[in-house]
Amino acid sequence: MSTLTVKELAAPTGYDLKIAAGETLDLKSQGTVTMPTGSVLQVVSATKTDAFDTTSNSFVDTGITATITPKFSNSKIYVTVQSSISNGEGIVGMVQLLRGSTALSIGDSFSSATRCAVASRGMHANETVPYTINYVDSPATTSATTYKIQVHTEVGDSMSVNHSHANYTGAANGYRTASNIILMEIAG
Repeated sequence: MSTLTVKELAAPTGYDLKIAAGETLDLKSQGTVTMPTGSVLQVVSATKTDAFDTTSNSFVDTGITATITPKFSNSKIYVTVQSSISNGEGIVGMVQLLRGSTALSIGDSFSSATRCAVASRGMHANETVPYTINYVDSPATTSATTYKIQVHTEVGDSMSVNHSHANYTGAANGYRTASNIILMEIAG
């Protein structure tokens, strides 16, 4: 096998560099490839299918979590979460997205209001509120980075994730859902 060493390959304007049919251009075996800004470098996803209930009036982990190790420190991480919460009539359920212990995509400070990404007041017992969070983060690291969802309910009432509200008595009419978190590393 022969090796051709060049500093740069370029095609004349209006032409493309092509690989012969049946051949492979292996960009993984040697060195690195610089992708254009905005390119997706990797995708990590996780799905939570089991139920989660809490009566905590402070934020607690739900188990909706995923970890990504960015390849470059200037990369962005696009986070998308799809889930739902169910809580009691007239009770507020709150959701926050975290990178490690840092809350992301939350409202600003106002009086004694709880800062969160999503809040919902149950209008009827067992009402389910689906939500989606989309957030572009700049973690500035190449270390493993964990993103997760936390929830809390007010005044110690119960709150549920991935199923009917915990205090709902009509079990025959209950349901189960799944929650998804997807992390995409985007070239900076």
